[in-house]
Amino acid sequence: MLLVCFCAGAQDKDTIQTTSKNNIFSHALKLIKRKHKDTSTITRLNRQELLTTKSEAEFKQYEGKIIRNIIINRFKFEKTFADTSKSIDYFGTRLLNSLHNNTKEWAIRDNLFFKENTPVAAYLLADNERFLRTLDYMQDARIIIQPKTGSPDSVDVYVITKDLFSINGVLNRASTGRFKATAEDVNLFGAAQSLRLTFLAEKEREPTAGIGLSYTKFNIAHSFIDASVGYSTINQDLFNRTTDEQATYFSLQRNLVSQYKHFAGGLTVGDFKTFNNYNKQPFDFYDYHYRYFDAWIGYNLGIKKYAVNHKHLDRHFVSIRYMNTNFIKTPEQAVDKLIFRFDDKRAILGQFTFFKQEFYKTNYLYGFGNTEDVPYGYNVSLTGGWYKQSFLSRPYTGVDANLYSVYKKGDIVQYFLRTGTFYNKGKLQDGALLVGASAFSRAVLFRNFKMRQYARISYTHLFNRTGLEPLRINNPFGIRYFKADSVLGEDRFSLHSETITFTNFKIFGFKFSPFGFADVAAITAEDKPAVTDWYYGLGGGIRTRNENLVFKTAELRFVYFPKIPEGLSKFLARITINIQFRYNTNYVHAPDIIQLNSDYDNNIF
Repeated sequence: MLLVCFCAGAQDKDTIQTTSKNNIFSHALKLIKRKHKDTSTITRLNRQELLTTKSEAEFKQYEGKIIRNIIINRFKFEKTFADTSKSIDYFGTRLLNSLHNNTKEWAIRDNLFFKENTPVAAYLLADNERFLRTLDYMQDARIIIQPKTGSPDSVDVYVITKDLFSINGVLNRASTGRFKATAEDVNLFGAAQSLRLTFLAEKEREPTAGIGLSYTKFNIAHSFIDASVGYSTINQDLFNRTTDEQATYFSLQRNLVSQYKHFAGGLTVGDFKTFNNYNKQPFDFYDYHYRYFDAWIGYNLGIKKYAVNHKHLDRHFVSIRYMNTNFIKTPEQAVDKLIFRFDDKRAILGQFTFFKQEFYKTNYLYGFGNTEDVPYGYNVSLTGGWYKQSFLSRPYTGVDANLYSVYKKGDIVQYFLRTGTFYNKGKLQDGALLVGASAFSRAVLFRNFKMRQYARISYTHLFNRTGLEPLRINNPFGIRYFKADSVLGEDRFSLHSETITFTNFKIFGFKFSPFGFADVAAITAEDKPAVTDWYYGLGGGIRTRNENLVFKTAELRFVYFPKIPEGLSKFLARITINIQFRYNTNYVHAPDIIQLNSDYDNNIF
């Protein structure tokens, strides 16, 4: 097991020194030439190996100058941001270019926060560049400012983007008696919309075949609202994730895409019902039908003040949420019991979030060289309200606090604290505490590969459990890929360590990242407070990805569990396709109670 020692220190400079001899993206734009009236070509961007620089650094020198023109430049697949003077022109890139619909210029302009004939705001442009990189169909993006010749108070702004190849097909399973495959286009016709179809056929299933179909329109009419609708007969159920649930849903979501935007919120409605497609025995089949309604809205306070005074970056965001999970039919196994996933739930929660959060641009963190954005600063949410679970009706308070640090040498650390409790009949119930830290070491550059070390440590305690589920270790706060859900408790400690390498080897555009890891978890059962059980997961594997494809990371992982519940194998060989390795850069989220067995929003490194 490899552990990392991090050195504390304040970061004053805009760029962190790495093992690369080149300053990263200092003077990124050396020469810009226009080929036509409305198009431009960037002929050279600085070549880079390792990158850690403040997102706003390149824009500060132009603060207050007037934007005269906004020019959109859309790279095709033969171009790279590392060195635009070279073209990767071979059969593969030519095939991708012929099959791909590049994002329409109007769709890119719809995702801009700034306009022509307005002054440059460095932090706003940095926010916008980061946001462009979060789009599902975008591989990378840059915003570059060029002084306008003869007009010292004016600039042109170049927005350079490179799409992912939007067509994606995944063979989820192909074995005797079972076939599952998914096809999708995450940027249909280049118009910022997604269509996804999943097909399942199983010999033991009745009916044999099932489908899942979903459609999403991103950023409707420059509102930054994403609308989604979906229908599935192969949804995974709440009990053991068997594909026997029928689901219909509709949602509208608007994230706080920039710290200079006013509103965020969402609306989700859905209907979910199980069918005994696998002819299970009555006791094994959880027959349920429920409807779900969830709405929230939030407002970012003091935007006008922040827009003109960048020295005060503290933000204050208030939000409120109402949600209702109504079981029309409850599984017989859950009647007259408190089982969180099968209980009726209604809640009204309010939240106050204060944050001071900027971003560094880096690479070789989750990806294979593309620009990635990591936060620095802090983000604290205070939540309170009323929560009804079945017959329990209780007030709730909670805190979700995160501190993000990027140190001088390029080490990246997140410290996190989650705590909350319900209050009922003069007592605290379902009190929860989750505290820990996660970190990526600085990236080290060798001749044939690059390397980072990842580590996470956490401790969780749950006291006076009444309605919530007990702690488990088959989740990100326990042992990764540990399948048993019968290891339960009220105290949990975990430690993860992973050594990640990125090789220079490439086949048909696919890059490779071997890794080795060790996980340790300890859990104390509720009924045996004096006994602590220790579990381990040891192994390694390799990840691969072609950064041009919307097809996400594929992983081959081997795990050895020295200790495992009876009936399960100590060895696991697993191929996982379409893993999403991208840190969630949202500033705020919907008010909720503290989650102890999951990290749905991907808020922790």
